[in-house]
Amino acid sequence: MDQYNKMITRQRKWMFYLLALFVLGWGFTPYTSIFLGLLLGTALSFYNLWVMQRKVAHFGQAVSKGTRSTGIGTFSRLATAALAVIIALRFEEYFHFIAVILGLMTTYVVIMIDFALSRKQD
Repeated sequence: MDQYNKMITRQRKWMFYLLALFVLGWGFTPYTSIFLGLLLGTALSFYNLWVMQRKVAHFGQAVSKGTRSTGIGTFSRLATAALAVIIALRFEEYFHFIAVILGLMTTYVVIMIDFALSRKQD
């Protein structure tokens, strides 16, 4: 479980770095709608990462104890993605739609990069 906690910490740290980078891009570049879209998508993607990690931890504990567990939160993650799309469509002048979609995928990119880097170190 210690390895899992280290992985969670690394992934959250990289998501915070990306969020900080997008805030800097929003503040210091002329591409405000693109960076706001990336910021919105990545913020909700970070929430999805947090929910998924929490649900997987509960699922692992339930399996190790031999009890039943709930799902891993697929519906709530899809609902969060739908919320991001609704916000982007409602406020088109502030958020770039494609950037919001790319921001929603950043969690999965961070997970894949973290996996590749950890396998390379092993």
